[in-house]
This record gives sequence, C-alpha cells and structure tokens, in this order.
Amino acid sequence: MKTNNEIPIFFTIDDSYAPFLAAALNSAVKNSSKGRRYKAIVLYQELSEDNIRRLQSLSKEHFAIEFIPMCEGLESITDSMSNRLRCDYFTLTIYFRLFIPAMFPQYDKGIYIDSDVVLLGDLAELFDTDIGDNYIGACNDLSVQDVPPLCEYMEKGVGVSRFEYINSGVLLMNLKKLREAELDKHFLTLLNKYHLDCIAPDQDYLNALCNGKIHYLDAVWDAMPNENKPPLENARLIHYNLFSKPWCYDGVQYGDYFWQYAEDCGYLNEIKSYKENYSDEQKESDSKCMALLAERGVLIANSDITFKKLYERGERIRL
Repeated sequence: MKTNNEIPIFFTIDDSYAPFLAAALNSAVKNSSKGRRYKAIVLYQELSEDNIRRLQSLSKEHFAIEFIPMCEGLESITDSMSNRLRCDYFTLTIYFRLFIPAMFPQYDKGIYIDSDVVLLGDLAELFDTDIGDNYIGACNDLSVQDVPPLCEYMEKGVGVSRFEYINSGVLLMNLKKLREAELDKHFLTLLNKYHLDCIAPDQDYLNALCNGKIHYLDAVWDAMPNENKPPLENARLIHYNLFSKPWCYDGVQYGDYFWQYAEDCGYLNEIKSYKENYSDEQKESDSKCMALLAERGVLIANSDITFKKLYERGERIRL
C-alpha cells in the first residue's frame, strides 16, 4: 500500500549521535505544518531503549517518529543478493541511504537527512519540490568547492565537475525511479567488482551513479558552515558538515541555531558536557583528518582505478 500523503524523513544513527539527532528532530517538528503528516524513520544500530524513549518524546500528533533496527531491515536484501552486503571493508551506516529505495517500497518519494543538522524551514516545502524524472534532488557541495585538492578529486576521481558535485547529507529521493534503476544492486556490483577507493563513500557513489539525473536544489536547503563565505540568507536547513560542529567548537557559523533547538531537545546537559570535554587532542586530530582528506584526494584522483577512468573505458557507472 502506498502512503502518498505522508512525508517520510529518514535518519541513520547510533547511541553516540542520539543527542544531536534530538536537536535535529526538535527543529524539524517545530518548523512543521500541522496540516501535513510527517514520519521520521530512524534507522539505527545499537540504540538504547532510553534513547528511543527520549527521542520518541519529541513526536507530535502530526509528526510521528519510528525506529527501525538496521540489521532487521536489511535481512531481506541480504538474502536476495547472495549475502553481498557482508563485505567487511565498509561500514553499513555510511552506505545505508543507498538501500532506502529497496527497503521502503511503500514510498515513491522521501527525504534523507544526516543527523548533524537543524531545520529552519518546513520539510514539506522540500518534499513538495518537483524534481521531475531525476533520481535525486540535492545541493552542490559548497563546503569543498574552494579546496583545490578535493576539486581535483571530484573531477579526476569521481568524474564530476566541482560545480555538479553534490553533498549527500540532504537528499530528496525519487524512490520509485531509484528502485526501477536498482540503485542498491548496481552499487553492490561496482563495490564488489572494483573496490573503488573513496573520500566520501556514499556521496561519491551517488555523484558517480546519478550524475546527469540530479535536480539541483537551492543552497538554502543544505547551508554548511564555511569561514570563507558569508552565511546564506534565508537558510532553510543548516548542515554542520565535516568538522564544523557547534557541539565541539566555539564560533561555528550558524552555530546559534543549533543551541536554540538543543535548549529544549531533552539532551542539553549531555551536549554541553560533550563540548566541555572535547579535548585538544581531538581538535588536533580533526585538523590532521582534514589535511589527510586533501592528501588522499590527490592520490586517489591519480590512481589506476577511479570512477572516471572506468567510465571512460566504457564500464557502466551511471544508473
């Protein structure tokens, strides 16, 4: 049975991210329309009963919150694909959004959002966006568009222009078209056949597979902190991408919005404690990781097997 009147919003988390999802859910609920029906579907691994109860308390009559263990939801997919999901070199959580179309046949359209966000606008507005017969609606990844090594990676590695490369943290998904194109099966075929090295695994696959069939959303739906650019006016969704987390650092662009919704999300004390205990060692590690991303980007871009080189050889990459 299709549930066309319901707006499904998918999140994936574990216990460590519950406090930040609480802020995201709180903001989504507060900016929702009581005349619409929403369902947040939280796909999780290792989420305690206490966290489920506390997150569930944020639901409203028009805004349901459902919790689905990821291992249970994936059983049928695993069985039908000869256990190809059991590769031991990738984290299921990272790739999980790629399996949403196959796992939820009751929906023809849905929204996927990372949990490091706050909403300033109504998700119904995003959901109602007409993306035609494109596979996904997404925003350009402006957070890395001015980092030369990563731009080299996008263009020489993924095979996508820096001006077409999208961020996968906010996706308006044409679930029906993605099912028809068998996104999950094609992804697993490439994964198992070529073992492609990636910087942002799910994001790079989505860019490589969906390029040419992407509706580019207004940047206000994926506004990311960037100290090199002024904040966007009228932002509808703030995405604290990469290391720009207000629960780790002071002075993060758009950070005040996070604390506004964290205030009454039920986890404020835990979030404050997390920030107070975020050590200098952790901050130093963040800096090293960012530098490593850029370094790896150049290495991968110039390696023998990339999405672009396979595509140029005539291998099927695009859906």
